[in-house]
Amino acid sequence: MTPAPSKFGQFLNMSRGSILPLATLLLVVFLVLPVPALVLDIGFIFNIMISLAVLMVALNVTKPLDFSSFPTVLLFATLLRLGLNVASTRVVLVHGHEGGAAAGHVIEAFGSLLIGGDYVVGIFVFAILMIINLVVITKGAGRVSEVSARFTLDAMPGKQMAIDADLNAGLMTPEEAKARRAEVATEADFYGSMDGASKFVKGDAVAGVLILVVNIVGGIILGMASHGLPIAEAASNYTMLAIGDALVAQVPALLLSIAAASIVTRVNSAQDLPGQISGQFAIAKAWTPVAVILGIMGVLPGMPHLIILPAAAAAGFIAWKLSRPKPPVVENIAPPAPENPNAIEWEDVSDGAMLGIDVGFGLVPLVDERRDAPLMRRVTGIRKQISKELGFVIPLVRIKDDMALPANSYRITIGGTIVAEDEIWPEDLLALDSGDIDTPVEGRACKDPTFGMDAVWISADKRAEAIVAGYTVVDAATVMATHLNQMVRLNAAQLFGMDETKKLLETLKENSPQLVENLTPQPLSLFTISAVCRELLREGVPLKDFRRICSAMVEAAAEGTTVAQIVEGVRQRIGSIIIQSLVPVNLPLPVVTLDAELETLLAQSLRVAGDAAFPIEPGLAQRILGAIEQAARPLMLEQRNYALVTSPQARKPLADLLRPRFPDTPVLSFRELPDDKPVEVVATVGGQAGYRTPQAEHSFSRG
Repeated sequence: MTPAPSKFGQFLNMSRGSILPLATLLLVVFLVLPVPALVLDIGFIFNIMISLAVLMVALNVTKPLDFSSFPTVLLFATLLRLGLNVASTRVVLVHGHEGGAAAGHVIEAFGSLLIGGDYVVGIFVFAILMIINLVVITKGAGRVSEVSARFTLDAMPGKQMAIDADLNAGLMTPEEAKARRAEVATEADFYGSMDGASKFVKGDAVAGVLILVVNIVGGIILGMASHGLPIAEAASNYTMLAIGDALVAQVPALLLSIAAASIVTRVNSAQDLPGQISGQFAIAKAWTPVAVILGIMGVLPGMPHLIILPAAAAAGFIAWKLSRPKPPVVENIAPPAPENPNAIEWEDVSDGAMLGIDVGFGLVPLVDERRDAPLMRRVTGIRKQISKELGFVIPLVRIKDDMALPANSYRITIGGTIVAEDEIWPEDLLALDSGDIDTPVEGRACKDPTFGMDAVWISADKRAEAIVAGYTVVDAATVMATHLNQMVRLNAAQLFGMDETKKLLETLKENSPQLVENLTPQPLSLFTISAVCRELLREGVPLKDFRRICSAMVEAAAEGTTVAQIVEGVRQRIGSIIIQSLVPVNLPLPVVTLDAELETLLAQSLRVAGDAAFPIEPGLAQRILGAIEQAARPLMLEQRNYALVTSPQARKPLADLLRPRFPDTPVLSFRELPDDKPVEVVATVGGQAGYRTPQAEHSFSRG
């Protein structure tokens, strides 16, 4: 429960809120009513105190916005000084004939002590102060304020967009975004106000010159005409008082000008200005040349040796002090609290890596930097290659050791799911059996992790023997990298999400803004576009030509509403993209077709099933799989690319059926074949034949 404030505290709060109105009322009194010399003395001292306080605050803030009230403070400080000038001018002109103490002790002290009682010297001192204040400090600060205000206002939209982007990306909370927006708005207001406040400082300096001229000229005229003083006495009395009054006003004005200049020239830093400057000057290499140059100057004939040589010694001492190694900082750090064995953190149950490889301790040499980390280099190359081919950036691969795995085992994970695992020997080589081996090489028999081919692990000294025998020999890092390559390609859809979709759309928007505007958010949402892209990747269609795919989405969205319908519409419009990854442009496309009887049975099964998740009757599905396996075996032995071509209605169910058993077999519909692309029917699936090789080249109509 918060205690109630005391009566004294309430009085302080009320007094603090009434200071500014009372000060403004006092300013009006200075401008209108005559005030005694004692009140002027108090006002001048208070003015100097306020100016010093403003200067000290300006020098010690860490960033300009920490003193955001400075423009308003500068306004009221300038008005206070002008009010004092008006009041002192009235006193000087009315009582100047009485002597130096007529306008108060402060003006008298500035007029006698600072300028030695010689008003001619005072005029030159005042002129020099005005040149410094008006021409150098005020003009420079005004220019910096103007440029800062312009640049800050120009950069404001970009900063707001950056905040929105960070908020959408989840890098900050809505409260942090709100605070950042308020800071940006305050920064723009501050520099805009400083641009105007700098004009107050400049106007105040000009007003000081005019007030001095009025006091001198008016005082001499009044002294001669009203008080009968000789011109020399009148000039001496009134000029001395006028210069004292001007110096009393210009010293605080100079302090405020320095404060304004230090504020507008500040660069945001975690340190205040003294700490920032001292830290940047604490460089031994900078002070050593200073000491050497001063030392050379100090020994030259005619130079003031007693002044320069101590300065050289001081610079040398600073350089020596800075060059000494700093002792380690010993901090009293409290011992960490004992961990609670029952506590569970989010880091213990989540892993942010989308793509990872876990290796046993025996495979650590493959990622050891001291051994040139051969696996890391190959993984980086694979990421770049697949990213270019698929059209989006493959995420980083996190590789870590897992003590739970056998020594030579590894495991590939995608999104936390294990998609592959096998065993390799880092010091040996894998010899792949190409099927035409003259003399088998002795080794550890196994299956190739990627393609399932017969292979043997051999020692490095048998490499030449295996190559001569007809084996294809690769090292352990290449085996694992090739396995990773295959898994990434087969599971590319799992690596593509809404964030990747948004990045692709933002990149496309730079060159085709109208296309992106016609695509999203209407007629297709970001979620739908992402789902369509994932389905295309799942069926082996790259997103490299994303502009053409988006154009196809716009057209397909007018014909279908579901993701499946849009995917089929997109595929029919980008058939050339699909086919160019299967066969060179100048060669016919090898295709496998379904027998008319089997095509009819498949169409009947699909009509009966309707919207079922598995529309193909199980017995028919087994017949199709067996027939395709029989037909595809010779093509696989010949290492020929081919595509299974069927009707548009059967393409999607047939592709889903074949994907687990034949992931590398693309399934196309007749409508996806370009009119100008020749095709070669290499096999027909169905009937009793199962496989037959045609003697002629065929072409299909897209109708």
